[in-house]
Formats: sequence, structure tokens, C-alpha cells
Amino acid sequence: MGRLSVELCGIELDNPVIPASGTFGYGYEFAELYDIDLLGTFSFKGTTREPRFGNPTPRIADCTAGMLNSVGLQNPGVERVIDTELPKLARCFHKPVMANVSGFSVEDYAYTCEKLDREPQVGWLEVNISCPNVHGGGMSFGTEPAQAASVVRAVKAVTTKPVIIKLTPNVTDIVSVAKACADAGADGISLINTLLGMRIDLKTRKPILANTMGGFSGPAVFPVALRMVYQVAHAVTIPVVGMGGVSSAEDVLEMLMAGASAVEVGAANLVDPYACYTIIHELPAAMDRYGIHELKEIYGGKQHG
Repeated sequence: MGRLSVELCGIELDNPVIPASGTFGYGYEFAELYDIDLLGTFSFKGTTREPRFGNPTPRIADCTAGMLNSVGLQNPGVERVIDTELPKLARCFHKPVMANVSGFSVEDYAYTCEKLDREPQVGWLEVNISCPNVHGGGMSFGTEPAQAASVVRAVKAVTTKPVIIKLTPNVTDIVSVAKACADAGADGISLINTLLGMRIDLKTRKPILANTMGGFSGPAVFPVALRMVYQVAHAVTIPVVGMGGVSSAEDVLEMLMAGASAVEVGAANLVDPYACYTIIHELPAAMDRYGIHELKEIYGGKQHG
């Protein structure tokens, strides 16, 4: 393993930096800007059983130190992702990729995961039970431990690859949901997805987002994300992928010290398409400043013993 290398669910990554789902498309768009093989891996756009147009516009609103989005899982559906998107991705990314999956029923999750599990380039299945921007699915499965566990069991029954469950922060007790997922057989946990928020247009006196509320992300949520990553990593024995407001090499180190085994970068990619490129290149200097020779010294919170 190299200086920046980490391991996630038995698969080695050259570095812990992973663009988060919904902020990196299917990869090839960013491959026009830089060699995306530089990345540890990336989580591609959230995929559902059927195609989804997404929510009505406007879908984006600015916030202090962040943004709101209510895209609503717009995607072409799993069949087209397999037939069209993954072959295009394979031409510019030559590592295992993380497949992000959403659903509106337990059966949806199982169907889509079973399909993607068969794809050779898919290394992990990141199962999103935390999307705040859709009705009748997504976050509803992530707010109650028994519901979350039911999704895990259904997906694990039809897959062979590591299953990482993506959790919502919009709960009272994040640890109980994480433990339920781990007990049901999840191979990893990723968190946090966006916080639920809204903005009002003072001129129209109406919500800015057509969906009224949306997911709040960006630097402002980092302390909340770090706290939840710390709590979950100290409560379960499976790997944790930390995310939420990460925008610098120092943020990555904090997440690893809190207990993460890898770190996803989300909203920063929408502000600066070179965000992950920059973070990876700046990691060695940041490590030097804090006396870290190799990330294996700290990732997964190893400095805690």
C-alpha cells in the first residue's frame, strides 16, 4: 500500500477521496477535465429501477456556506445505465466504481442492486436510504431501524459485492439506524446525506424550491457530519465512509481521524470541478504538517487504538 492508500470493504484504494453520488455524473464528464483514474473511486449518479425525470424546477437554491438541491434522483433507469452509461464510463475509469442505488420499495432496491451486482466494474453497492428529495421512498427507509434493516437483508440476499448503506442525518438517533444495518449484514455505512432545509424568496414570499424543501449541503454541514461519523464509527465494526461538507485535504484527515475508512466529496465538486483533484494533490503536504507518514496510521480512527 502506498502512502495515501486505504482499504474499503476489502478493496484497496490508491487514496481515500471519492466524489459523492449526484455530484460527479457517470464520470466521463469530468474525464474531459482531468484523468479521473487519479481518484480512489467515485460513486456514480443515483440509479433507480425505472427512469426518473426528477423534481420540477427550480431545483437549486444558494445558502450561506452551502446550497440546497431538490433534483429528485433524475436518472435514466438501471437498464440504460448498464447498457449505455457503464460502457462509456469504462473507457475513462479503470478501477472498481461505486454504484449508488435508490428505490421506492424494498423490491425496487433488491431488483436494481441485483442488476448492478452483475457488472464487472462495480466494486461496491452504495444503497441510498436517505434521499430527502423524493416522496414515498428514499429517506423513509432510513429514519427507522427496522425499515433500514429490511432493505439491507433484501439487497444482501441477491448480491455478492460489498453493500454500503447511505444514511440520512435527519433522525434523532443515527447510531440505532447504523447498528440495525450492521446487524442485518451491511458491509459498510456511508454518511451523511444532506440535511433537510428550505429558503423563501422575499419578493414572491414563496419557497424558492419548487419542491418547497431540499437537501442542504456544503461546508456548513461539516461539523454535523463529522460528529455523526464519529458516533457511528465508534458504534459499529464495519467500515464507515464519511461525507458532508468536505472541501479540503484537512477535512479529509479529520474525517479519517473521526473513524472513516474513506471520504466522499459532494457539493465541492459542483462549486469547483477540480475539487477532488486538488484535495488529492494537497493531501501529502497536509499529512506532513500534522506528522502523518501514511494514512493507514489514522484511517478508520486508528489513532484511537
